[in-house]
Amino acid sequence: MSSTIHSAGSEDRFAEATQLQLTWWRFKRHKLAVISLVLVVLFYLVAILADFLAISDPHATDARRSFIPPQGIHFFDDGAFRPHVKGLKGTRDPKTFKLTYAPDPGRKLPVRMFARGYDYHLLGVIPTNIHLLGLEGGEAVDGIFLLGTDQLGRDLYSRLVVATRISLLIGLAGVGLSLVLGLILGGISGLYGGIVDTAIQRLIEMIRSIPTIPLWMGLAASLPNTWSVTQVYFAITIIISLFGWTELARVVRGRFLALREEDFVIAAELAGAGQMRIIFRHMLPSFASHVIAATSLALPTMIISETSLSFLGLGLRAPAISWGILLQDAQNVQVLASAPWLLMAALPVIVIILAFNFLGDGLRDAADPYG
Repeated sequence: MSSTIHSAGSEDRFAEATQLQLTWWRFKRHKLAVISLVLVVLFYLVAILADFLAISDPHATDARRSFIPPQGIHFFDDGAFRPHVKGLKGTRDPKTFKLTYAPDPGRKLPVRMFARGYDYHLLGVIPTNIHLLGLEGGEAVDGIFLLGTDQLGRDLYSRLVVATRISLLIGLAGVGLSLVLGLILGGISGLYGGIVDTAIQRLIEMIRSIPTIPLWMGLAASLPNTWSVTQVYFAITIIISLFGWTELARVVRGRFLALREEDFVIAAELAGAGQMRIIFRHMLPSFASHVIAATSLALPTMIISETSLSFLGLGLRAPAISWGILLQDAQNVQVLASAPWLLMAALPVIVIILAFNFLGDGLRDAADPYG
C-alpha cells in the first residue's frame, strides 16, 4: 500500500512540475554533466576573484627570476603546521656565466593567508591590496612560484589566473551577443518564412562559407595599432559574435517552423495576441532549455576562437593577458626544453572546453523530451 501511495505521489509530482523542473531532474542524473557544471562555476569564480587569487603582480618583470621552475608549498616544519616555501639562491653557470636561481634548503620563508600585495579593485569596484596568499619576508627575488616563471621573471600562476578572467569573459560576452542575434534573426526567419526566410538563410550560408583563418587575419590587420587593450577586447568580442550566431539562428528557425503550426500558437493568434507576445510568451519558453543547451555548446567555440586568435598574434596583444597570449611563450621548442612548465597554460583551456562540451551534452539530453 505504501509503495502504491509513493508511486502515486511521484506521478503527481512529475505531472505538476514545470518544464524547467523536469529538465533539472533529468540533468541531475547525468553525473558527468553535473561535475562539469561545478567545474564551470569554479572557473568563473576564479575569473571574478582573479586578482585576489593572484600572488604577485602578473605584469611585474624581474630578469633575475627568469625561468624559475615551479616550487611547492611545504605545510609542515619539524612536525608543526608551518606553511613555507624555500628561499632562492643564485648560482653562476661556469660555462655561460648566466645567473640562475634554485631553492635554498637553508632558507624557509613563511606563507600566510590574506597577505598584502599589489593594489587592485575587487570586483572592479573595491580598492584593496589583500591577496589569498602572500610571503613574509624574503629578498626581492623570492616569491611563491606555484607554476614557475617565464622568460621575463613573471609569475606564471598569477598570469594564468588573471588570463582566465579575460578569456572566459570574452567567451561569455561573445555568446551573449550571438544569442541576441541568433534569437532575433532565427525567430524572424522561422516565423515569417518566404522571402525573409530565404534572405536570412542565404546570409547564414554566405557567412559560414568564408574561410575562418584568412578572415581573422584580414580583420586583425584592420585593427589600428594605436587602439588600447580595452578597445581591442571589445573589437574581438564583436567580431567573434558576428560570425558565431549562425548555428543558433538555424536551431531557433527550426523550432519556430515546428511550433508555428501548433494549436497553442494558432489559439494565441485567434485570441488577438501580437507577434512579439506570441514569440516571447508562448514560443520561446517552450524551447528555452534547447537554447540553453545550444548556448553552452557555443561557449567553448568562442573561447577557442579568442585563444587561437591571440596565439596566432591576431587577437589580444600585450600587455593584455589571455590564455592565447600565454601560449605564445610556448611556441619556441628551445624555450620549452628548458621551461616545460610554460605548457601549463594549455591545461585550463582543455579542461574548460571539455567541461562545456559535457555540460552541453547533459543539457541537451535533459531538454530532449524523447530521450
